[in-house]
Amino acid sequence: MSNSAGKAIIFSAPSGSGKTTIVRHLLEHADLPLGFSVSATTRAPRGTERNGVDYYFLKLEDFERRSEAGDFLEWEEVYPGIRYGTLRSELQRHAEAGRAVLFDVDVVGGLRLRTLLGDQALAIFVRTPTLEILQERLERRGTDSAESIAVRVEKAAREWRYADQFDVQIVNDDLATACTEATQVVAAFLAR
Repeated sequence: MSNSAGKAIIFSAPSGSGKTTIVRHLLEHADLPLGFSVSATTRAPRGTERNGVDYYFLKLEDFERRSEAGDFLEWEEVYPGIRYGTLRSELQRHAEAGRAVLFDVDVVGGLRLRTLLGDQALAIFVRTPTLEILQERLERRGTDSAESIAVRVEKAAREWRYADQFDVQIVNDDLATACTEATQVVAAFLAR
């Protein structure tokens, strides 16, 4: 088992900050022993998202049943009626394969994971330089209504207040620079 097994890299950010793009960049680096933790959610798939790859898309009843059974390490109702959670089986799956587990989770879930996993975890907060830039990115993405974007920007303003509770902050002003910074930070953590 490598010294990466059992370690966790937690990426959290307001929606539209570029977190998922940075996470995908990290997963493409063969020299980093990382495995992606597929989160469970009750929301519908967006665009080309696939069940079991991007998320485990669960009906609310299934999510509740699994929660009651203790299958989740943590879960959160991120938006009214929309739940996201981390399955315990994801940590085990990657540890057994000798990989560190890489999380792409909301801010509250990221802080909860950081607390639960302690020194074995590195928590990284990704944000845009300004809320105005975040709003522009969400609008360009074209996956959400104007009302949904307004809710996400309002939520992002609240989430930024938690940034100092993370181990590292990456300001995604330039995507290539943010990806390079993330790679360096993660590599240094895994080498410890």
